[in-house]
Amino acid sequence: MSQHKRILVTGGAGFLGSHLCERLVDQGHDVICVDNFFTSQKTNVTHLLDRANFELIRHDITHPLYLEVDEVYNLACPAAPGHYQYNPIKTMKTSVMGSINLLGMAKRCRAKILQASTSEVYGDPEVHPQPESYRGSENTLGPRACYDEGKRAAETLFMDYHRANGVNVRIVRIFNTYGPRMHPFDGRVVSNFIRQALDGVDITVFGDGSQTRSFCYRDDLVEGIIRMMNGPDEFVGPVNIGNPGEFTILELAQKVIAMTGSKSKVVHKPLPADDPTQRQPDITLAREKLGWAPEVKLDEGLAKTIEWFKSVDFADFRAPTPNY
Repeated sequence: MSQHKRILVTGGAGFLGSHLCERLVDQGHDVICVDNFFTSQKTNVTHLLDRANFELIRHDITHPLYLEVDEVYNLACPAAPGHYQYNPIKTMKTSVMGSINLLGMAKRCRAKILQASTSEVYGDPEVHPQPESYRGSENTLGPRACYDEGKRAAETLFMDYHRANGVNVRIVRIFNTYGPRMHPFDGRVVSNFIRQALDGVDITVFGDGSQTRSFCYRDDLVEGIIRMMNGPDEFVGPVNIGNPGEFTILELAQKVIAMTGSKSKVVHKPLPADDPTQRQPDITLAREKLGWAPEVKLDEGLAKTIEWFKSVDFADFRAPTPNY
């Protein structure tokens, strides 16, 4: 029996989605990339268009989608605060209505389906590091709730389709990820700091910079979610996929300045509402169930990311929203 599968990747032209598509195409699978190009770049997948086993469709998953597939990776949703807060109702619709549409398709096709959830479901955590058993400390009324609560609702939908309809689901909770093909104007700290450092302008740090994040290189992340999709059916998750190495935002800024040789200075601005003070995954479950752990150290990953940022012209990128 052929091991080649028909695989749908929603959000497939995004930063992570494009690398996932690339991996799956190289493995010989028939890959359908679906994206509405709100925050993604068509150039992320241009190099795949002449591959016979790759197909690109412009579509918004808040509308029904009718395809015949064996597996679905659902990565579709704006993930940077400036972007998901730009149209918060649409963000919630993407997580909720998009999940319903894709789960319905998976049910009909008897397809396996993976939800790219997020560490944001933990809110501003009171437990550190965060294990999957931690239920979170989330403000349902705040400006980040459209994303955080949308992803939590998506997890609920996935589990209900699994229990009620026997849909073969997987849930991964992705922590901060970085690497080549990040949108220079996505508003994330890594892309912001590198772009500002290369432009020689002040690097913006919100608050005093003591808040922490854990940064996972994109290759490690993609490997983790593929392992989860191919893992045992009895393990549906959720499972944390991220790098447990913890750094303060100020440490990251100083590291980027040093590695780019920039003359940029750090300037501080007020901390946004509900910005988590700590973020670090407990990856015990991923180690035990998937045999997965990140391998790329921050300095190595940053060096590759900086080189990519140097290779592109920022003028070729349009900021998806005014909030970056």
